[in-house]
Amino acid sequence: MVKNRSADFAAIAARFGISEVTARLMVNRGLNTDEEMEAYLHPDLSQMHPAELLKDAGETARILARKIQEGERIRVIGDYDVDGVVSTYILMQALKECGAAVDFAIPERVRDGYGLNMRLVEEAWGQGIGTLLTCDNGIAAAEQTAYAKECGMTVLITDHHELPDVLPCADAVVNPRQEDCAYPYKGLCGAAVAYKVAELVYEACGRKRECAQKFIAFAAVATVCDVMELTGENRTIVSLGLSMLHNSANPGIRALCEVNGIPQETLNAYQLGFVLGPCINATGRLETAERGVRLLLAESEPEARPIAEELKNLNDIRKDMTAKGVQEAVKLVEESGRALVLQDAQEPGVSGKISGQALEVTDKVLVILLEDCHESLAGIIAGRLRERYNRPVLVLTRAKEGLKGSARSIECYSMFEKLTECRQFLTQYGGHPMAAGLSLPEENFLPLKNALNERCGLTEQDLTLKISVDAVLALSGLSFALVEELARLEPHGKGNEKPLFAERRLKVCRMTAIGKSHKMFRFLLEDAYGTQMDALYFGDGEALEAEMCARYGDEAVRGLYCGRDMGVRMSVVYYPSINEYRGTRRLQVVIQHVQLET
Repeated sequence: MVKNRSADFAAIAARFGISEVTARLMVNRGLNTDEEMEAYLHPDLSQMHPAELLKDAGETARILARKIQEGERIRVIGDYDVDGVVSTYILMQALKECGAAVDFAIPERVRDGYGLNMRLVEEAWGQGIGTLLTCDNGIAAAEQTAYAKECGMTVLITDHHELPDVLPCADAVVNPRQEDCAYPYKGLCGAAVAYKVAELVYEACGRKRECAQKFIAFAAVATVCDVMELTGENRTIVSLGLSMLHNSANPGIRALCEVNGIPQETLNAYQLGFVLGPCINATGRLETAERGVRLLLAESEPEARPIAEELKNLNDIRKDMTAKGVQEAVKLVEESGRALVLQDAQEPGVSGKISGQALEVTDKVLVILLEDCHESLAGIIAGRLRERYNRPVLVLTRAKEGLKGSARSIECYSMFEKLTECRQFLTQYGGHPMAAGLSLPEENFLPLKNALNERCGLTEQDLTLKISVDAVLALSGLSFALVEELARLEPHGKGNEKPLFAERRLKVCRMTAIGKSHKMFRFLLEDAYGTQMDALYFGDGEALEAEMCARYGDEAVRGLYCGRDMGVRMSVVYYPSINEYRGTRRLQVVIQHVQLET
């Protein structure tokens, strides 16, 4: 599907000194006014909204300043994912710099579950903590907050998740999703909310709020890893934050880049989301997320390096466990006779989905029980299955009391709303339209599965994978100047996807197997204007080669390996890049999707 938004692209290009292609890309991303386009092309601090607009943020800062002055002990209660770890770090560091007697606690995923719980409240009260400050959680902790208040504690909540029917009776609640909150951008992650609160805390303690600007770098990490929309203020946070990360002196960030072999000065959004982020996440999945906070709080390289190495090792273990879990889940679906799969499960952002027959899956919402899966991996596995089958997925595991799991959804299906409709089957749930966590008695597994499918309202069209491209663009339309200009549209992610182009019926002049496993390909493609260009394909090469053999014959494929024209044509969805090798620069394209033509 080609995005078909109309505008005077020539006029936009002239006003901003860009190409018409880039002008089209901005319009395709919903930018309509000159002000929006200027902000998009040149993000800066002036585009950030005042923290005072966040309901209760000022009151939270004033209370914290008073508690600091009185010497009362404050405990930050975070969460075990990247957003929770980073939020905890931001508030801990800000409060420490303001002279607070502060420490932190993070619930253990398996023992405690998500968010503020009774054990944490009782433990804090028994240790003489007077104030609880939550981050990236707390908005659904009405019972726990009431208990803490009964104990005489002050409770301050900072969060960004969907609002429950009843808000906690906290002394202050900071969440931009509140209806009476005047903050104009509602899509902040928990760490961005923490950064805004930190600004006001510094000011309330007599320091300049600019002291908090260093936390933009960390809010950027959480924004990417929590898969928030990279639009508006979020895009500004990530754009500015990446620049700060390139020069960050934080020992934890530096050590994590080093152990993963990533040059810090070129760190990008993809590496945040799929390399550094999973390392921070792994400690909360398999052990305790407190190590992730201590990594960011580390004051020296010798202190940070061992923690970073440990997190990387945990993530390597997590990847192996995830692969086994995905394999088991796919087997359950396919052996049940509900699916025919011709599509490879992929990490988001990695190319290689192959066009083929439509998936045949009876259940429009997949609800899967994995007996031996570590419950912390349920969300990752659900995400992989969602990509594979293009439908909502819930993956459940056995817990101490019943079943527990995570859900991942597609754009046209609000998982949070649908779980709310089926809440009679659930012990607990919470989350977003696209992702949620839940627990339920084991006997409610089939009733929940049946209810979700009966009430899903999904059509076959909803479940058909739709590939949207920005424009049809021949290889001859590419240039070094255009590819370099496209870099101005970064950082890419949800809501600001990498530009995708398409071209039909390209001649395949040659194919070469690449990579250690020789399961990926480099093609030499030629368009209708005679322009030839290398094209890289990092998807399931075995499946693509098998499809080519079935379509054209083994002899044709062998001919392509020898560089002969065998009449093979393919339509591709791609993004362009520049290959720099030993001082030579060449244009190339990276294929995202392939469709073989007759």
